[in-house]
Amino acid sequence: MSELVKVKHLHKEFGNNVVLKDINLSVKKGEVVVIIGPSGCGKSTFLRCLNGLEEIQGGVVTVDGLPVEPDKKDISNIRQKIGMVFQSYDLFPHKTVLENTILAPIKVQKRIKDDAIREALELLDKVGLADKKDYYPRQLSGGQKQRVAIVRALLMHPDVLLFDEVTAALDPEMVHEVLQTMLELAKSGSTMIIVTHEMAFAKAVADRIVFFDKGEIVEETRDVKEFFEEPKTERAKRFLKTFAYE
Repeated sequence: MSELVKVKHLHKEFGNNVVLKDINLSVKKGEVVVIIGPSGCGKSTFLRCLNGLEEIQGGVVTVDGLPVEPDKKDISNIRQKIGMVFQSYDLFPHKTVLENTILAPIKVQKRIKDDAIREALELLDKVGLADKKDYYPRQLSGGQKQRVAIVRALLMHPDVLLFDEVTAALDPEMVHEVLQTMLELAKSGSTMIIVTHEMAFAKAVADRIVFFDKGEIVEETRDVKEFFEEPKTERAKRFLKTFAYE
């Protein structure tokens, strides 16, 4: 498998606060990489650096060989390769579910409206929301909104999908439906980089675990089962002891 995302010596700071220190990571096509770690360790900032939402102060990020640089003219083209789903949904309240999902494909990618609608309806059906296509966001549960946000990202045909704590704002009973959608995406071969605190989900979905702490990669492994049973670093051991998972 070819390397789709490459991060070399990434350095990110806010003023005098260094948030990410010398991060090196590559993600292959079709791989599911799960990033875990304590709150405030730089996980979400790292995802935002991958699609140019944050400027970096050092290092290089490339997606499919193209450098991600926020100030470049072609950044919008590069961002189309990177689908990002946030915990806050970011749906337009005055547009229906269907209108929310097809807006970017039509406006940004200049796709034919009928084609975008047909694909949107197929994807909404796959996530169990075909009957909600004419609903407005205020009429949906948090889990339903998050699934709409996932469909919206998929409609752009991204090369890689980024998920930033997408279940963090959901009631516990709504978490399962969103995680199930993400599991199905992983099974379908999508390239995914996922930041999550759902340890059982991480264990089930990950091809590789990357453990962040204080802006650095402390531990990284493809032996997911071993990581959760016997992590190599003391810091990861302490972190995992705070979770109850199967």
